[in-house]
Amino acid sequence: MSVLERVQQLQFKDKAGAEALLLSFLHETLDLDVATVELRPLAVSLNSFNGFLTRSDGQRLFFKTHIEPGGIIAEYYNAGQLAQAGYPVLQPVYSSTESGKQLLIYEVVDQPSVFDIAWQIDNGADQKVQALTGAQQRADDALFEVYLRTLEPQSEESAAKAPVHQLFHHRLIGGRFQQFYGSTGEEVALKFPDGDPITMADVRKAQWEINGQQYHLSLDELVASASSHLDPQQAGSSVIGHGDAHNGNLFFNESAGSLTYFDPAFAGRHHPLLDLAKPLFHNVFAMWMYFPKETNDELFLDVYRHVDEWQIEYEYPLSPIREMFFESKIERVLSPLIIELARQNTLPQDWRQYLKMALMCCPLLTMNLADQERFPPAISFLGLAMAIEMGGESYRQRSLIDRALDEVERRLA
Repeated sequence: MSVLERVQQLQFKDKAGAEALLLSFLHETLDLDVATVELRPLAVSLNSFNGFLTRSDGQRLFFKTHIEPGGIIAEYYNAGQLAQAGYPVLQPVYSSTESGKQLLIYEVVDQPSVFDIAWQIDNGADQKVQALTGAQQRADDALFEVYLRTLEPQSEESAAKAPVHQLFHHRLIGGRFQQFYGSTGEEVALKFPDGDPITMADVRKAQWEINGQQYHLSLDELVASASSHLDPQQAGSSVIGHGDAHNGNLFFNESAGSLTYFDPAFAGRHHPLLDLAKPLFHNVFAMWMYFPKETNDELFLDVYRHVDEWQIEYEYPLSPIREMFFESKIERVLSPLIIELARQNTLPQDWRQYLKMALMCCPLLTMNLADQERFPPAISFLGLAMAIEMGGESYRQRSLIDRALDEVERRLA
């Protein structure tokens, strides 16, 4: 385990110890004469950490890093490439990009993240709804324009090197899936919401019905399909993209009515559908992941078992601000993108499965759903149900994501 991985894990348990470890790392890695560091353990920091450092001359700076244990991509943090493509991206003043030591340092920004503002709105502070809605819609319009300007073919060799695959395919086959859920699943214990024990092997082979939606593929079958569909060595369309543009990586400038990107750990040239997966899922569906215990207090979820056939019913409605994020990204970016790729005869036949498999990786592999210390049983099953909904095709009744993609497909006719 690298020093930065230890800092990321320790920040929530022993903040002072984590800060001492990070200070030692900075002295050894960067010639900045750092006097103190202050970590900010945040709910959004699922695979990262950030905070402030103060140099001996009194200058205060902001730092951020993404931690990817077992990562196999060597090149990270292409902030310059994003800026050249036209993204409003915060540029670091110092950086360490060596594998296992990636850390970016910025001038202090006094703007809140979109994650924080949206969570405040979710909890009743609705005075900024209109301003954030306008900023999001303008940012999505600008994103599509960047896609159009940078859209070009990419070879298999170039595609395979894209850092964004670390968030999807490499997590599936590179160790994280097995680390979380075991080689067969028999060695990983879970509990149903009623307290009955079960193994991950049972979860992985089950057939699911979710809120009346029937799914024909098990989780193991979906993972096998995703490993094929998301293979990095695929020639196709590409754009310059951030790769991990969830709301925690965007600042909200209310006075300017704009959003600014930062922490471009996975930026580069890659397929635009991969670029959309993280914001489409995390900004819309994933608050349970960041606030599991708070969500658990209000969540209704039941599981009915019939041997390997499970029926899950849950109530987890999207708030108006989450609906806004979803509709803006679908209407202003995804739908016109699919139409443009079809017009250029470059739309992959499996585009729908490709996007859905990437979406599935978000609830399944960002955090360990079998971690019983972090997730109450009902939240684990909510995450598993969402993984099935994102990756699988729904029958009888259509899921929200399938209804949205159905509408996109209708516009192609």
